[in-house]
Amino acid sequence: MNILILIAFGLCFGSFVNAFVWRLHELETKKRLTSNQKKVLSPLYGRSMCVHCKHELAWHDLLPVVSWLSLGGKCRYCGKPISWQYPVVELLTAGLFVLSYATWPYGFEPASVALFTLWLVFLVGFMALAAYDIRWMLLPNRIVYPLIGLAVLQVVIRILLTGDIAGTVSGALLGFLAIGGLFYVLFQVSGGKWMGGGDVKLAFMIGPLVGSGALSLMVIFFASLLGTLVSLPFLAKKSIKANDRIPFGPFLITATILVYLYGGRILEWYTQGLL
Repeated sequence: MNILILIAFGLCFGSFVNAFVWRLHELETKKRLTSNQKKVLSPLYGRSMCVHCKHELAWHDLLPVVSWLSLGGKCRYCGKPISWQYPVVELLTAGLFVLSYATWPYGFEPASVALFTLWLVFLVGFMALAAYDIRWMLLPNRIVYPLIGLAVLQVVIRILLTGDIAGTVSGALLGFLAIGGLFYVLFQVSGGKWMGGGDVKLAFMIGPLVGSGALSLMVIFFASLLGTLVSLPFLAKKSIKANDRIPFGPFLITATILVYLYGGRILEWYTQGLL
């Protein structure tokens, strides 16, 4: 039953991510908007609409995945294609909700349930950042800054869960410095050529979230490895050049999810292998 509930919530929140990302981009890029236009585009108050013809969508057009499949990936009203991003984001969000529940490393005591609920919020934010970065090569502050605040809240919940104030705070600070500090130095040295400012802000959030310097370094390792593995085929086909920009945010986010859920087990396996 819990799995079915998480799938339903994941699909719904994935649908929300799709609408939110498009609306946020419209609000960020179209500066001369009337108050009524801003209200229509508001993620909280605006009604769902086709991104092409702006026709308001009926309830049966908003069923996650099902509506996209039944419409053949096209708008019911204007016939223009609906991006594959919509069902993919919905399915990925639902999949991550279920995966997190199935492999949750902290148990389900009251404080752990609060931590798990907060983690689901992080996953929604991560999906929004990844979708935005892939499409527009940008990690918007309107998503990153609230996640930084939630990372601080997560540190507080960890303190309540473990009772270890000094260890939890020092781990968060070490994580903050390990990945955030490194990315900030690289950004300054390269003048923003090696990575964007959004990646640096995201890195400063990731450190306290994973909660240790070692896990932060693991995030860097996995993100770099994933970025290399994904980029190599495109470089071989000359679809991209070595100096072309690619969105690094999705790799950071994927690595963070892996480390948050499995990092402790990986460290334990690695250290036991050394002994």
